[in-house]
Amino acid sequence: MLTVKYPLSALAILIAFYSVNSFAEEYFNPAFLSDDPSAVADLSRFEGGSQAPGIYRVDIYLNNTFQSRKDIQFLPAPSAAAIDTDDTGLVPCLTPALLTKMRVNITNLPALKNVKLDACLELPKVVKGSATRFDFANLRLDITVPQAMMMNSARGYIPPSQWDEGINALMLNYNFTGSNSDDGNGSDSDILFLGLNSGINVGAWRLRDYSTWNYNSNRLGNKSQIQHINTWVERAIIPLRSELVMGDSTTPSDVFDSLGFRGMQLASDDNMLPDSLRGFAPTIRGIAHSHARVTIRQNSYIIYQSYVPPGAFAITDLFPTSSSGDLVVEVKESDSSINIYTVPYSSVPVLQREGHIKYALTAGKYRTNSVQQEEVGFAQSTAIWGLPAGFTAYGGFQAAQHYKALALGTGVNIGEFGALSFDLTQATSELADESTHHGSSLRFLYSKSLQNMGTSFQLIGYRYSTEGFYTLEDTTRKQMKGFADDGEIEDPQIQETITDYYNLQDTKRDKIQLNVSQQLGSNGSLYVSGSRQSYWRSGELNTLLQTGYSGNLYGVSWTLNYSYNKIPGMNDADQRVAIGISIPLSQWLFLSSDITHQSHSAYATTSISTDMHGNTTESSGVNGTLLEDDNLTYSVQQGYQNNGGGSNGAVSADYNGAWGNGNIGYNYSNGSGYQQVNYGLSGAVVAHRNGITLSQPLGDTNVLIAAPGADDVKVEDSTGIRTDWRGYAIVPYATTYRMNRLALDTTSLPENVDLEESVVSVVPTRGALVRAKFSTHVGARALLTLTHADNVVPFGALVTTEDGNSSIVGDDGQVYLSGLADHGQLTVSWGKAASQHCVAHYSLAAGTTSQAITKLTRACGT
Repeated sequence: MLTVKYPLSALAILIAFYSVNSFAEEYFNPAFLSDDPSAVADLSRFEGGSQAPGIYRVDIYLNNTFQSRKDIQFLPAPSAAAIDTDDTGLVPCLTPALLTKMRVNITNLPALKNVKLDACLELPKVVKGSATRFDFANLRLDITVPQAMMMNSARGYIPPSQWDEGINALMLNYNFTGSNSDDGNGSDSDILFLGLNSGINVGAWRLRDYSTWNYNSNRLGNKSQIQHINTWVERAIIPLRSELVMGDSTTPSDVFDSLGFRGMQLASDDNMLPDSLRGFAPTIRGIAHSHARVTIRQNSYIIYQSYVPPGAFAITDLFPTSSSGDLVVEVKESDSSINIYTVPYSSVPVLQREGHIKYALTAGKYRTNSVQQEEVGFAQSTAIWGLPAGFTAYGGFQAAQHYKALALGTGVNIGEFGALSFDLTQATSELADESTHHGSSLRFLYSKSLQNMGTSFQLIGYRYSTEGFYTLEDTTRKQMKGFADDGEIEDPQIQETITDYYNLQDTKRDKIQLNVSQQLGSNGSLYVSGSRQSYWRSGELNTLLQTGYSGNLYGVSWTLNYSYNKIPGMNDADQRVAIGISIPLSQWLFLSSDITHQSHSAYATTSISTDMHGNTTESSGVNGTLLEDDNLTYSVQQGYQNNGGGSNGAVSADYNGAWGNGNIGYNYSNGSGYQQVNYGLSGAVVAHRNGITLSQPLGDTNVLIAAPGADDVKVEDSTGIRTDWRGYAIVPYATTYRMNRLALDTTSLPENVDLEESVVSVVPTRGALVRAKFSTHVGARALLTLTHADNVVPFGALVTTEDGNSSIVGDDGQVYLSGLADHGQLTVSWGKAASQHCVAHYSLAAGTTSQAITKLTRACGT
């Protein structure tokens, strides 16, 4: 039987001759191909447009929706009446297993009760009203099935049978940053940060650990600190659409504030639902007055550290340690001044579709990094239930030795007016002074997207708490007032500002939170985000407001940003304004990298920022990308700061490579004599059964590209990612429970490698490392001229290699073959008679596998 894996031009010629001229009594005489009829193979199988039976790799479409690319066996049609949807003369072998995988409901068909799962079915005979059509020229198989015969499933649904738990593997993700600074007064400091995410995957189980190391060397001495953030084991419980976590983790934030714990949790995972049935790390914005270090803490842990230039910045690649919990952002300027603010972090209203239940069950010990808190045991349960008419009911309880809380709430979808929710929490608390308190907290959340107006109320929230309301976290305090942190901050200058001084007598009163964006036509957008927290028995306010406008016209973009930050204990509010303009030099000046005129990006930028106290920084420069994959990013900046700041400048480069990422930068300020060098490395090491693979930083879920023998091949849509010397690569950040398309760039294949397919799709479960297997043919590419009985082999003859690859002879007895071994034999046939078969032996010279195409002439005998 014919196996076609390399469509050739010769085959296309045959198709053209026989499909275009195959109607009614029209007929093309094969003798016209040559004056000698014996020089033409028996082509009768193509008469009437029919094609040769065999296995073809085709794109399968069901009801005009793409399903997959697979090898399908095509059989000769029993009779002309057997098919009426195409003229190939073939019917596809569609097995019950394949039809079920495509969600065709065949379970109740009596004719299939005793049919094996791998048996070939003629679909039109089995399912009334169905049809198949094979587009041979495009290798596309269209299957039509009445909707009544399809299993009921939501749009975008992928059955769990297609979910891939991934392979066994060891993983180590690292992120290293460092800086060496000279303040101009003879005082040097070195700051190092290393974050390590390690993990083991065994079947459906995932073991994870996250630890950090901080090192600070300055005039006060050296200090090194290792923080163990968390360790946990998790796995998907597919029948329950849930995730089981054992170890260190955090509770959901839908009903109660998120808490760190060490214990066990079983919680719904909405990622397992299709997009059509589903109802956030935040973007951290700010304005730096100079070349600054940005450090982000959550629950007293340092979770992020980076270096930014003057002006507005936005951090979009944050990896929080929990699903909620306010983020403390510290911006330390080059003159050692510090700006600190808190970014609220929580989710939108908790609406569920009718009949859907989302739940979480947690039992363990409260976990914190502060020595001022006790690790008390607690239990928590929450449930959210979708009701008819767009309503959702939800509630939960928390119970610990000194704390009990019950919450009830409801949410509703109010159509064009958005979605909102209300809930009330009643709590009884015993504090460190052994006093008992009773209180209530009312929360209101609202979200709305006005698509016609371009407005998105991503989150508007309000919470009011009575004076006697406390959270479970408050009851873990060992003292009634003090600093939340344990005194392990590496910089004494910020010891008393970074760590949230608390006083349990001054409980939280009301809090307003908003996050709104507005599209202004096609060339601009506006955003506003902020929060304000007030306290009982105190007139202090914690206020944060950030707003900005961005626009774009003919490639020129501009931004205007304003921030206001006022925290308790701060005499004056910190206010900053920044303006930035970016001009696309590559678009305007037609800068190109090679003769193909494929331009790299290049931008001229300028920015001005002020702290509203007369301190202004101006900066201008150029940034862009270089190298073939645009994986080298560079920036050169020069600026000036008034009030004695003098000139300043910076240069930096970031490289995204196949084996990891690296960055380096230098900045200085003449006014203060300040100089700093910062640098960083990030990446991952993955050990699997095929060896060790280095990669860019991993995400939670990742894909292993496996194309043995295809070294240094570019992975499409992945900057800087290429296969290693063995043909392996890691693609990070796969989407869980969704179809992920992986493709290799065939133009970057080595000369001696061919792929059976260049695209593979996978559906990974959460935390999986899924193997995307690409079948490669490593060997020589050859153009052979075959002779038989002193004549060239007839046009249209079929040539088959020992490993089953096939091709068709073209003019002058020539045939193209790829993936050839150093030596072997070829089977040639051009008819049914014994005299129309022969065998040709070949042997390639050493080194020919690296050549583009080797030309050979071989005699074919019996």
